[in-house]
Amino acid sequence: MSVNKVVILTTILFGLSYLDVSATDLEPDYKLGPENRNSVLTGKKIYTSQCAACHGVQLEGQPNWRQRKPNGKLPAPPHNASGHTWHHPTAMLFAMTKYGPGALIQNPAYKTDMPAYNNVLSDEEILAVLSYIKSQWPIEVRERHDRIDERYNQN
Repeated sequence: MSVNKVVILTTILFGLSYLDVSATDLEPDYKLGPENRNSVLTGKKIYTSQCAACHGVQLEGQPNWRQRKPNGKLPAPPHNASGHTWHHPTAMLFAMTKYGPGALIQNPAYKTDMPAYNNVLSDEEILAVLSYIKSQWPIEVRERHDRIDERYNQN
């Protein structure tokens, strides 16, 4: 999929016109397994050790996550249904986790506390974490996310 298609689709689906997606691994065929007990348990364990300190044990995120802190960084957003995680296709979530926000928007100077996990977690571990997160959403949110993935994968 071309970078332009990703940018256009992202803008249309999510209204994020500022996002210039171009990470090299933005492939549309990543599949999550929120019903796969082993994947979810593995993902929960990894989430607890790697993500919960910022994104919260209950996926609740940090307070005022939409407002930049004095240092210019955004607080960690929630990954539960109250946040925006489920608004993004799996491929984008994967790339954000693997490469970090700066790489995803082609701005290495972007101020963030979110690390890139490409040298910490395997692709399978990242997908397990995302599967765990998705498993915590209500069924109607999971279904909406499935439709977002379907639209993304058609382009």
